[in-house]
Amino acid sequence: MSRTVLTVLIAGVVIASGCTSRRGVHQMLRQNAQAPNGYPKVLAVYMAWFGEPNHINVGYSSHDPSVLAKQIDEARNLNISAFVVDWYGDRDPFVDQSFALLEEAASQKHFHVALLYNETQDQEEEATDDAIESFNKAYKSYIGPNAPYRDAYLQYNGRPVLFIFPKGGHTNWATVRQALSSWQSPPLLIYKDHSPAAKFAGDIDGYYPWVHPGRKGWASDGSEWGEQYLENFYKDMSAKFPQKVTVGAAWPGFNDSRASWGLDRHMNSRCGETFQDTLQLYHRYYSPSHPLPFLLVETWNDYEEGTAIERSEHATCPATQNAGEPAPSQSGGGH
Repeated sequence: MSRTVLTVLIAGVVIASGCTSRRGVHQMLRQNAQAPNGYPKVLAVYMAWFGEPNHINVGYSSHDPSVLAKQIDEARNLNISAFVVDWYGDRDPFVDQSFALLEEAASQKHFHVALLYNETQDQEEEATDDAIESFNKAYKSYIGPNAPYRDAYLQYNGRPVLFIFPKGGHTNWATVRQALSSWQSPPLLIYKDHSPAAKFAGDIDGYYPWVHPGRKGWASDGSEWGEQYLENFYKDMSAKFPQKVTVGAAWPGFNDSRASWGLDRHMNSRCGETFQDTLQLYHRYYSPSHPLPFLLVETWNDYEEGTAIERSEHATCPATQNAGEPAPSQSGGGH
C-alpha cells in the first residue's frame, strides 16, 4: 500500500474520531512511494442493515441509491476499492436487497463489492444446507454469468471472493466446497482466523483477522488494541499457510455500547493511533517481493460496535468512540 493511501485513511479516521492530534499525518504525507503491483488492495466491511427497525438510526437508509453512490465516492477517495458486505442470504431480505442495490451502484461507478457470509448457529446439516443455498443464490443473482451486475463482484486471480464469518462453527466446508465446484469459476473461501477451521483447512482458500484485543483480552480502559493478535496472525500465515490467501486487517477502535448484543467491550482509538498501527503492522511480514493481496478495514459503517470510519453528511452517529465514552444501547443484532 502506498504511503499516500495510508495517509488519507489515517487522516480520515483521526478527523472522524474527534481528536485534534495530527501526529504522524504530516510525515505520512511526505512519503508517497507507490506500492508495487498495487497491492494490497484496500477493502472495507460494510453494514447494509440501516433502515431496518431493529438497528440504530444513523441518519440514512441502506436502500437509498443516492446514499450508496456517495458512500462509494467517499470510499474511492480513501483509496478503498471494494465494500465487503455483511450478508445473511435469505435470512435477512432487507440486507440482501441492500446488497443488490449496492452492487448495481458499484457497477455504474466501476467499484467492487463482495459478500461476507454470516454462518448460522444451526447444527451441521442445517448450517451446511444454509451455506450452500445462500451461495447458490449469490451465484445466480450477483456472481454468476447471468447476474446483471457481475462485473462489480470482487475477484482475485479470476475467482470470486467469498468471506465467511463463523457463528456456530458447525458448517461442513468440505461439503460446501464440493457443491460449489460446479460454478463456472469456483469461489475463493476466506475464513475468519485460522485455528477454528483447521479440520477444513484443505477446503478454505484463505483467512482474515477480525477486531481482537489479543491474548490479554478486553482491557477495562480500552488499552489493548490487538498488536499481539495481529502479529501472531501474520506470523502464522507466513509460516503455516504460505499457499493460502492472506487478508490483513485494520481497525480504528471498538465500543459495543450502542449494540443490544454488546458486552461492554472497548478498544481505545488513541486519537487515530490504533488505526495507524493496525494499518501498518503487516509491513513487518510482507514486502514488495512477498505482497499482501488485500487489507480489510473493519469497518466502514458499523456504528453499533464503534468501528466505523465513514465520514458522511448523511451519518448522524460519531464514527468512532474512545473507551469510556458510552452511548445509549438500542435494539440490533450483529457479530
